[in-house]
Amino acid sequence: MLRLLGNPKALCDGLTRRDLLHIGGLGAFGLALQNVLGTNVAQARTQDHGPKFGRAKSCILIYKYGSPPQHETFDPKPQAPAEIQGEMKAIPTNVPGIHIGDHLPKIAKIIDRLTVVRSLTHRYPLHGTVYALTGVPDVDTKIEAQPRHPRQWPFIGSLVDFVEDRKAGGKQPEIPRNVALPFPMGSKNEIPPLAGPYGAMLGMKYDPVCTNFLAEGTAKAPEIVAGKGFNDPLFGIRPTDRLELGGALLEKDASQLKLRQSLLTQFNDARRKLDASEQTQSFSQQQQMAFSLLASGKMHDALDYTREPMSTREQYGLTLFGQSCLAARRLIEAGSKFVTVFWDAYGLNAGSWDTHYNHFGRLKNFLLPVFDQTFSALILDLEQRGMLDDTLVLVLSEHGRTPKIDTKPKGGGRDHWSRAYSQVYAGGGMGRGNLIGRTDKHAGDVVDMPISPKDILATAFHLLGIDPEMTFIDPLGRPLPFTGTGVFRPELLG
Repeated sequence: MLRLLGNPKALCDGLTRRDLLHIGGLGAFGLALQNVLGTNVAQARTQDHGPKFGRAKSCILIYKYGSPPQHETFDPKPQAPAEIQGEMKAIPTNVPGIHIGDHLPKIAKIIDRLTVVRSLTHRYPLHGTVYALTGVPDVDTKIEAQPRHPRQWPFIGSLVDFVEDRKAGGKQPEIPRNVALPFPMGSKNEIPPLAGPYGAMLGMKYDPVCTNFLAEGTAKAPEIVAGKGFNDPLFGIRPTDRLELGGALLEKDASQLKLRQSLLTQFNDARRKLDASEQTQSFSQQQQMAFSLLASGKMHDALDYTREPMSTREQYGLTLFGQSCLAARRLIEAGSKFVTVFWDAYGLNAGSWDTHYNHFGRLKNFLLPVFDQTFSALILDLEQRGMLDDTLVLVLSEHGRTPKIDTKPKGGGRDHWSRAYSQVYAGGGMGRGNLIGRTDKHAGDVVDMPISPKDILATAFHLLGIDPEMTFIDPLGRPLPFTGTGVFRPELLG
């Protein structure tokens, strides 16, 4: 087994945590466990695909780990009692009849470009990242923290990469098709990474190419737990701080490339231990991709958001989330197919959008203002560049939060809730000024047009020109549908 800077803290599958984090990000070097294990795929059926099939040429996925509340974002209930409504109010948007949370004023001005869904629902009020990002039909808590478990289903971005790879006959693109920013999910908090954003059954070849971010934050975020405050880069970074690829910036000087080549020599040694010639050939192809990425300046240039005018950077916000979304736009512009920006927990596991504690303080002074600025800037930037019509933008999370506020923690809290929650989408064929679904007076249950998170994935595949009924083959030889029980929802297209 190839080990990178090993760590004695081993996980239950025998890999150390550091190994898992590095291997999980080794899409950056084009390496794939799939080349050792092998995989197959069933071809999609030819059929009439319906409206706007293939309208989106690319996708930016924003994943807000921890799950934002519907009440303070896209389904406020101004007539509800205080224990439901909370401290925040509703404001009108530029689409008559649609109101959203009062700490999203910039987004309120661009609702006419968006589709808001208020009727997402499922039965798992857990941090089921794998459930939110893959077609797996049920949550299995026993393997939720095992990204490489053989039963894990592939990430939506990995399936997009998989299909495009087949179309290209295995020819590697100049810019990776499937990229994840700003760091491997789960690598900056207290627990091993959760499953979800990986190639899984397709193999590591289809893991996202992960960047990293090693600088410290410049601003102290509102505390999650009293006395445990820290500088969070998602709240503020220096203008000179950059994303890195493969754990280090891709400096172009010969000495740095020589160091990278020494790593590839290790890969050569590992390759010699493989038994089957076909597997060896596949591994060699991925090795070639590895060095081409390291040697090429195109990926490096696309990631380098410091090349943008400062005025543009400031519109997105000088936060890690803001600059990552700017980098995502640059990557799509450079030719990437699917770019994911993770707003992940940083520092403490009970972080990010998981507002069990200091709910109102974190929302008012950190989470909502940062998201409001960056998301609105991204949509307007894509529109101004003529990219919004063919760039699908998805904002996903695991679930919503409880209607009733928990008043025991300082700053209040809302706990996990999956019976009703809200999300927002734009571009690539999604409707404009579109409001889908309705909840009861407390935003606790769906009363009109329930939509599964699997339906969102199916609709995204449709817009990206991929039949959501396509199947891949699992390790037991069974064909599994890309989106499990998901179905294409034409209502989302306006």
